[in-house]
Amino acid sequence: MGLLIDSTVFIGAERARLTPAQMTAEILRRWGDVELAISAMSAGELLHGCWRADTPARRARREDFVEAFLSVLPVVEITLPIMRIFAEVDAGLRAAGRRLPTSDLLIACTALSRGDDIVTGNVRHFGRVPHLKVHEWT
Repeated sequence: MGLLIDSTVFIGAERARLTPAQMTAEILRRWGDVELAISAMSAGELLHGCWRADTPARRARREDFVEAFLSVLPVVEITLPIMRIFAEVDAGLRAAGRRLPTSDLLIACTALSRGDDIVTGNVRHFGRVPHLKVHEWT
């Protein structure tokens, strides 16, 4: 089992002014010595946040923060097998009236495809996904 880290964790770490090493150490302290990774979708969300910064200085700080993580964590590509899981899970959630934003569902299906648990600050969304083990980052 590994842990796929949702973008909400990185956003929380940035706000708390944690370094990549500090955040990684805290995750490993809480959940043990497991493989850590990030979905390409989460990477996209983080990079999008850089471009939404209200000043050039804030954008530069965010870019440094995001790039520091992307240089040390494996980024899991979104592949056809992940999209097959996505299609099935999305159809089931829609039928049950419990649809998720596409970005969250892609992240969840990335975790499912690898047999990973997910660490997130958004348990409400990810908790809807069948068979996904969700850990809350607070």
